[in-house]
Amino acid sequence: MADYKWSAKVSAMRRTLLWATLLATLSSWTTLADDWPEFRGKGRLGVWNETGLLETFPDDGLPVLWRTPIKGGFTGPAVVNGQVFVTDLRITNQRTMEGFERTIALDERTGVVLWTQEWPVNYAESYVGLHAHGPAATPTVDGDKVYVLGRAGMFNALSTETGAIVWTKNFSKDYQTEIDGWGMASPPIIDGDRVISVVGGSGGAQIVAFDKHTGEERWRALTRGNSHGASPPIIIDAGGVRQLIIWDPDALISMNPETGDVYWQEPFTAYLGTNPAAPVHSGRYLLVSNFTFGSMMMELDATRPAAKVLWKGKGTSEIDTDGLHSLMSTPVIDGDYVYGICAYGQLRALDARTGERLWESQAVIERARYATALLVRNGDRYFINNDAGELILAQLKPDGYTEIDRVRLIAPTTNPSSRRKSKFVNWSHPAYANGHIYVRNDEEIVAYSLAADGL
Repeated sequence: MADYKWSAKVSAMRRTLLWATLLATLSSWTTLADDWPEFRGKGRLGVWNETGLLETFPDDGLPVLWRTPIKGGFTGPAVVNGQVFVTDLRITNQRTMEGFERTIALDERTGVVLWTQEWPVNYAESYVGLHAHGPAATPTVDGDKVYVLGRAGMFNALSTETGAIVWTKNFSKDYQTEIDGWGMASPPIIDGDRVISVVGGSGGAQIVAFDKHTGEERWRALTRGNSHGASPPIIIDAGGVRQLIIWDPDALISMNPETGDVYWQEPFTAYLGTNPAAPVHSGRYLLVSNFTFGSMMMELDATRPAAKVLWKGKGTSEIDTDGLHSLMSTPVIDGDYVYGICAYGQLRALDARTGERLWESQAVIERARYATALLVRNGDRYFINNDAGELILAQLKPDGYTEIDRVRLIAPTTNPSSRRKSKFVNWSHPAYANGHIYVRNDEEIVAYSLAADGL
């Protein structure tokens, strides 16, 4: 890890010159900035627009910018304004699963810890012991605050500068949320002066919008069904309005993000509330996909907030699957084609218009239950992080999969108790920002350069 310490013997003139040079360098660097403020990047699109990146990977691996120790967790990092935000779990009593969830802010260029904020949790009380590796909802950064939802339902707005808690909510106490075995895992989303979260509370508080500055409730909506679910909300422009898209475990729902009023909804069940993948929007298409019941494609109305089913998956077998049965991996829509990771690690391509499967490849990750990989588009190619800790550079086209290169990034450290070949996995979505990739496991967070010049 880099350690910048300025000598007290440096003259005032030299110090001034050094700082001027440093600021000029940083200014040049930030003009290329493409921050990663939330799950799957800005707008939750899973798209990285930077150029000047590597075409293939070095034989001896990617250049390491820094690595910093952290504790367990599934959350990916967020990167904004020179800071990296990540959450983890510091266990103090393994038997009772008590400890502290933490939010950590690091310097983006050095990995130095700038501040840490923590709060006590008891995963056993919240029945999240099945997944007690740590928090799962990627931090959402907006302005001078970072919004963090913990696995057991603690929701905190923190100062990005100091880590001080600006306001806090306890979903179990404030909304009588019954935390299921997956725990709270859906990252909050910003809309104007509101921060909107899946709460899963009683009294019509499945979804709640809070004033992002004060934490005051602005609106609540929807009656909770069999689970609070985990799918991240998205906001889209369609039918002449902005629509908040919620994939509740019982239905896909479009809402007015300012009021919580429902525009339209379509039943689509996520078995046992297992729906960690986000909805995917592109043009007239809106897609959701899950492990058991496959995918559903909606066609959005161009003139009003309405939609109809374009096609839907058939069957409920997790092995004999017809289309795309995603679990943790959010699919992508590229033109009239869908690419995604299926129930047993199969990379599949579908025709977005019909749902017809065009091809399948097992090249990305082993065939095993819950095997997964995470896709991010960059121009005409994709960065793919598989759960073996590898980064793959590939092209995905209607006629097939072309692998350009792959490199090992980070050791898988999470034991899901479901794998045969590889006992451990890495299920955390990385952040791509400013020519770098930021990736974490249960032991460390690492920054690698993907810039063509290695900087």
